[in-house]
Amino acid sequence: MAGAIPHSVLFCCDHNAIRSPMAEGMMKKFYGRSAYVQSAGVKNDMEIDGFAIAVCDEIGVELARHRSRSFEEMQAWGDDLGSFDLVVALSPASQRQALELTRVAHLDVEYWPIMDPSGLAEGREAKLALYRGVRDQIRNRMIERFGPPTES
Repeated sequence: MAGAIPHSVLFCCDHNAIRSPMAEGMMKKFYGRSAYVQSAGVKNDMEIDGFAIAVCDEIGVELARHRSRSFEEMQAWGDDLGSFDLVVALSPASQRQALELTRVAHLDVEYWPIMDPSGLAEGREAKLALYRGVRDQIRNRMIERFGPPTES
């Protein structure tokens, strides 16, 4: 059942290198300026993943300029987690961190279990197929949650 699009959404995962940047990019493309969208990781120890860039390019979502950042960096840069209407955690660790950081704030944390595709396949084609599966899983969950894209 699709709900209204929140004014602000934070997607989070472990490293802000694959899943959450994909979700951030797709949300911005599909729903335009109807929501303020950011992403973060529990840690910021990886650059944006090349396979994530490649499979998002296939659907017109540009990720090459994404800069990975952690929850701590977000807060240091003045993005208060409590100001987001919805936090979507894409990994168990990010769900725990989001719940921990939002204990004092009244905001919704949703958990969308999306597997981490890194290191699960050998060879370029197998990796691309795996990343496409992750991309499509996020896209389907997003459309299910927020309704059909309002922008093309």
